[in-house]
Amino acid sequence: MKLNTIKPANGSIKDARRVGRGNGSGFGKTAGRGMKGQKSRAGGFHKVGFEGGQMPIQRRLPKRGFRSLAKKFNAKIRTSELNKLDSDIVDLLSLKKANLIPEITLNVKIYLSGDIKKKLTIQGLSFTKGAKKAVEDAGGKIMDTKAAAKPEEKKAAAKPEEKKVAAKPAAKKVAAKPAAKKAAAKPAAKKSAAKPAAKKSAAKPAEKKE
Repeated sequence: MKLNTIKPANGSIKDARRVGRGNGSGFGKTAGRGMKGQKSRAGGFHKVGFEGGQMPIQRRLPKRGFRSLAKKFNAKIRTSELNKLDSDIVDLLSLKKANLIPEITLNVKIYLSGDIKKKLTIQGLSFTKGAKKAVEDAGGKIMDTKAAAKPEEKKAAAKPEEKKVAAKPAAKKVAAKPAAKKAAAKPAAKKSAAKPAAKKSAAKPAEKKE
């Protein structure tokens, strides 16, 4: 096989269907569109996704895309805005009191834009390299709570000494079964009482002689 000899497999390509060329083909007259109706007419097809007027699926589903759901909880602060704070400690609470960030903010990042004119202590906030250098150059310091030492891991409590397996109580010797009571001698079978001697049939009175 060579590149100049490659061709589609037999039967994989079919001739285009020619419609409206006589009834003998099966697609003459109405060209396979039927007699009447919206679909028989030019331009009679709705756009893709049309569902007869009800709200289509592409509009019913919520849109996510590249919209961050966490964006409203994040905020950015310029280094120049830190000069508006009354306190020397910069944290979420002090920024909210100064109305520099919304109340719902959970995360704040400080980035370099402007000069810092006083010593500040940054607590629990993110920052860029430039912002960190600006704070330190102004005589301030940054307490990175994220890098703060985590509470010392509790030393694994010494496992209580394994209780020595209590010696199983000596197996109780099977109590000797009481000697099987000798079957009490059955009382001697009562001798069947001698049947009273059969009464001798009373002698019939002698027949009187004639």
